This record gives sequence, C-alpha cells and structure tokens, in this order.
Amino acid sequence: MTDSYFELSVEVSSFKDEIENFLMERFYNGIEEKGNTLILRGESGFEDLIEELNGYVKALEEIFNTKIELNINVEKKESKDWIKTYQESVKPVEIDEFYIHPSWYEPKKDKINILIDPALAFGSGHHETTRSCVKAIKKYVKENDTLLDVGCGSGILGIVAGKLGAKVDACDTDVVAVESARENFKLNSVKYENIWHGSANDTDKKYDVVVANIIADVLVFIANELKSRAKNYLILSGIIDKYKDRVLKKYGDFELIEEIPQNEWVTLILKRK
Repeated sequence: MTDSYFELSVEVSSFKDEIENFLMERFYNGIEEKGNTLILRGESGFEDLIEELNGYVKALEEIFNTKIELNINVEKKESKDWIKTYQESVKPVEIDEFYIHPSWYEPKKDKINILIDPALAFGSGHHETTRSCVKAIKKYVKENDTLLDVGCGSGILGIVAGKLGAKVDACDTDVVAVESARENFKLNSVKYENIWHGSANDTDKKYDVVVANIIADVLVFIANELKSRAKNYLILSGIIDKYKDRVLKKYGDFELIEEIPQNEWVTLILKRK
C-alpha cells in the first residue's frame, strides 16, 4: 500500500440512485454511502471519473429539465488500511440456497457457496439488483441452458448460472471487470464458455437466457442487441422503478412475465413472443 490515498466525496441534491449506479458501473473498489454523500477511495486521482460524472449529471439535467446540485470534493489523505476497514464492513449474503461470501469468511456446508471479494468489481450480492437477478436466474435458468451475462462486472450472475448447470458466456465493456470475472469463475471452480471485453454485438450466438444488470438508460440504448441474442428469456435489471415503463417500451416485442421489486429497484423478466 502507498503512503497516501485519494478520497472522492460526491454530495447530490437529487437523482442519488442514478448517480450511485453510474459510479458503480465505473468504480470497483466499493462505495461508502453517508446520507446524500457517496465516498470513493483509491490510490490514484479521480480526474477522468469526475469528468464523466459531470457529463452524466449534465445529461440528466437536460433530460429532466431540472437542476442537480453536485458538490464534488477530492482529498489526498495519509494512508491507512481503508481496504481492511471496508472489508470488515462487508458481511456475507444469503439469497435462497446461495451463500455469497468474501474470502475472509468461511463457506457454509449446507449452502451453494460463491466466493466474491467486493473490492474486485461491482456485484457482490449486496445490491438489490444483484439479489433479484439471482432469484430470477434460479427460477428461469435450467441445467444445460445457454446464458449470456451482459455487463458481467464481477461475474457473480454467470457464476450463479454456472452453479445451476448453465453454459455461460459473459462480456463487459470494462477490461478490469472482464479480468475480475475470469478470476472469480476460477476461484469458484465454475467453467465458462467464453468471456470477452466488449458487447453482446461481438457474438453471433443466440442464448436461452440473456441477463443484463446495467442501468435503465443503457438497457434502452442496447435493446436491439440484447433482443437479437435472446432465444427465450431476457432478465433486465439495474432499473429504478420510475424508469420501468421507458425500458418496457423498447422491449415491446417481448412479453413481460414477471417483475421482482427490491425497494426502489425492479428486475424485469421478459419472454420472446
């Protein structure tokens, strides 16, 4: 560990969930939440991330014709073992028969154990969208089904599907996430067919199930490529419930068969008509 680290605090007046999800898609070392403030810590500065964030907030302001107060502050601090502090705050998660735990906790003999260290990539089972996706995969994915996880992050959803006997492909536009997913599959002794850096458009294969836990705006933007890859089911998540109808409008050629709500988030299960 270096002698110092950078702490980025982002205080927002509104659209906090959207902004937090935006940051989760781009930062993989964990985000601390204190009221309306989101805190990120890392060993290098946040210049590129701040530029992207300002652009995203500007786009939100234009779309919703509103003003978002955004207070951004970066401090360089004397190093302490903040990763250890973060790890101590992360507890295992049980989702039905799955026990998702970091490496500093022992597995459980009576559960399907999945080892994920949250500091590696977004997708540790703690976020509402991940939990509801796990429930959807358990219900709709059968042994020997083919599944594509788009925006795989840590790989947790593909690992769950693999534990259920599915044949899994995965992709992400972030190269760090791709490497993290590969490592997590290996750690969990789960095989995958292929993992690549890129999008669903980078394959011609069609899958029994396509799962995408991203954000509503991206799900709308890539709707055609997701639909073209799905033979049967689409599992769409990362959707704040007030944006549900906007997403469904882009997937009108699929039938909505179930919604899984988790607080202000919703996961949609769609079936090809």
